[in-house]
Amino acid sequence: MKDLFLFSSLLDSSHTFSYFFHLGLVALIAVIVSMMATRSMQLVPRGMQNLGEAFLEGVLSMGRDTMGSEKSARKYLPLVATLGIIVFFSNIIGIIPGFHSPTASLNLTLSLAIIVFVYYHFEGIRTQGFVRYFAHFMGPIKLLAPLMFPIEIVSHLSRVISLSFRLFGNIKGDDLFLMVILALVPYIAPLPAYVLLTFMAFLQAFIFMILTYVYLAGATVIEEGH
Repeated sequence: MKDLFLFSSLLDSSHTFSYFFHLGLVALIAVIVSMMATRSMQLVPRGMQNLGEAFLEGVLSMGRDTMGSEKSARKYLPLVATLGIIVFFSNIIGIIPGFHSPTASLNLTLSLAIIVFVYYHFEGIRTQGFVRYFAHFMGPIKLLAPLMFPIEIVSHLSRVISLSFRLFGNIKGDDLFLMVILALVPYIAPLPAYVLLTFMAFLQAFIFMILTYVYLAGATVIEEGH
């Protein structure tokens, strides 16, 4: 992306500054949008409040389907919704000329993946107890426990890679795709590309949120015999 003009390069052309500049900008946008949605709450929602409530209801519905209960979905709603907002705005800002997606950097995607990884293990231990939580890593057959335990450990560690690299790879690919389109046909062709990249921004945020709920459900809602 070094060949594209970035507004952040007017202050500093380093990659580190560009990353923190755009991450700070995303955080600022998220705060402003949240304040606009909650500034004047009304019984019949309008404008940004309507969008905010629709978003939260959608995340809550996703949580109910995944966690199996309204209570659990609401408990983890703040975390999942915040992740969704940050990921979405980090994705969408990259399709605006002069800006760069923070999620096109492993610094952000890996950080978010580690947060999810640590948190769902913490919730699993807190909910199930240390012994019971790690006991399900050994599988239902005690004879296979020495084999199942390391497999489960590798499986959980791979989730960090899956969460971080999936998001990073998709957004980085989208940025490169847009860069090529802008370089070849900068006036007409980018229009359908913008529609596609906007859809991808929504999709990647959705995937990140639902996987977070899935991992939390797997850690906190453990059935007997599993």
